[in-house]
Amino acid sequence: MGKLFIIGTPIGNLKDISLRAIETLKDSDIIFVEDKRVTIKLLNSLDIGKKELFTFSEYNANKVLKRAVELVKENNICSLVSDAGMPVISDPGYQLINKCWQENIEVDIIPGPNAPAAAIAVSGFPGSKYMFQGFLPRGKNKRRVLRKIKDLGILFVFFESPQRLNNTLKEILEIVGDREIFIAREMTKIHQEFFRGKVSEAIIHFSEKSIKGEITVVLSGKEGENEKI
Repeated sequence: MGKLFIIGTPIGNLKDISLRAIETLKDSDIIFVEDKRVTIKLLNSLDIGKKELFTFSEYNANKVLKRAVELVKENNICSLVSDAGMPVISDPGYQLINKCWQENIEVDIIPGPNAPAAAIAVSGFPGSKYMFQGFLPRGKNKRRVLRKIKDLGILFVFFESPQRLNNTLKEILEIVGDREIFIAREMTKIHQEFFRGKVSEAIIHFSEKSIKGEITVVLSGKEGENEKI
């Protein structure tokens, strides 16, 4: 019976990986990956030789789950990574982990970079309590989510695409109000950008430029309601 390691990988800068993660990747018989091209780039940067990679993504998870579990059982050390950050956190992998628990396969964790936690830490907002959404839904469902968090007394953290950012900011201003907001773009990468200010100021800031890259948004809670959930 094998063992599955869940490994956090860098969210941008490839140097942001732990020694234990490197050692485990080197020792792994099989690495379950979201995208082989991304993981090969990481392995090459770490001078890790050729490894057997098995694609386990949101698009094929249900189809290959049975075979993936068989591979964990047949090999000593298996690892699960996503393209960036921690598997399962807005990334694939939970199906494999859940099935391993059901099959009494040992599961271990090697924590690593996490975009929501990193953005909260650098924002300067109180981060003891927060709600993480992942990517906001589209259309009416997005507006419904924003109405639900209007009176939230804790941070609201979510991912957004460059193409939708300005429209989302305008909807936040309309529905939630002119809160303090922190926006992290391309964290740990060459073109990293941090913005902190009011929602109305963010709209002006980001409307004046072409936006690219991965974006994490931290919206402050309703003033005076910091302990309410």
